[in-house]
Amino acid sequence: MLDAQALSSSLIGFSSEKMLEIDPTSFDNQSDSIVGIDEVQKSLNRSRASVYRYTNTDTRNLNPPFNPRKLNPEFRQDQKDPLLFHTNEVARFAKDILRIKEVTVEVLNSPSTATQNVLVAILEELKVISSRLEALSENEKNLSNE
Repeated sequence: MLDAQALSSSLIGFSSEKMLEIDPTSFDNQSDSIVGIDEVQKSLNRSRASVYRYTNTDTRNLNPPFNPRKLNPEFRQDQKDPLLFHTNEVARFAKDILRIKEVTVEVLNSPSTATQNVLVAILEELKVISSRLEALSENEKNLSNE
């Protein structure tokens, strides 16, 4: 499941314009830009109750159709699942509905996991193999030209 509690976000206000910044610092491998209701509340600078009022939910329908006038949560499997939001959806809602003039969504890289470290090591090894194959190919071309 997503580690939404580890994500952070903040709303920065400027003189006549507001900028929304959502800075997730820790992500699940499957989804790198999902935030929970607490992060939405902090980033929109709204009360928890008002965020729930903005949210597109229906007691009779677990996943109601997209509503452009509401804040649409991600797909849920069960009514007990927490409401999670894509950062682009939060930014769209802030800009289009709340009329925040300038909206910037910034997604930061997550800390390295064991899987990411292994993938980086594999990538480095593949780069070494590729460069050696290119060098071999160049040597063969040079030998055939002589």
